[in-house]
Amino acid sequence: MSESIYDIPLRRIDGTATDLGAFRGKVVLVVNVASACGMTPQYALLEKLYEDKKDAGLVVAGFPANNFKEQEPGSNEEIAEFCTSKFGVKFPMFEKLSVKGPDQHPLYKRLIEAQPHAREKPDSDFRGKQAKYGLIPENEADVLWNFEKFLIDRSGKVVDRFTPNTVPDDAVLKDAIEKALVA
Repeated sequence: MSESIYDIPLRRIDGTATDLGAFRGKVVLVVNVASACGMTPQYALLEKLYEDKKDAGLVVAGFPANNFKEQEPGSNEEIAEFCTSKFGVKFPMFEKLSVKGPDQHPLYKRLIEAQPHAREKPDSDFRGKQAKYGLIPENEADVLWNFEKFLIDRSGKVVDRFTPNTVPDDAVLKDAIEKALVA
């Protein structure tokens, strides 16, 4: 892991070249998002979290991905329009990428190397529920579904990972964010 997570090339949803270095010194919550998923309403909670905590140094970074049952089929332009018109999203959104498989984006490869297992919220069995539907990850460390979350601290270290059903206002996620913000 010689290259910093801050240096991995990315593109904003409008095509502008960037990287996470734009958020150096901030706490970043990286989320793979989708517009046609049962968890899509998390966009509203992510925007509220961003608005509530951005002045304290939190950035929510949305990465559309079409890896799960083709639940993000739109173009970057369509995704941007959907997010702003339906949920008023103002947090940074990035171009659609792949979070798993042979075309996995280098950012997600790095995030998973740093945190190979998602933390489940108490009394939840997300993996077990997925297995009942035959949704077993090819690799144990793979992103499980849309809206999985990775938390990066102010120094660029990936410090935590949360299952998709850990919504932005869950205590376990809020506590981890608070700890990262005060560190």
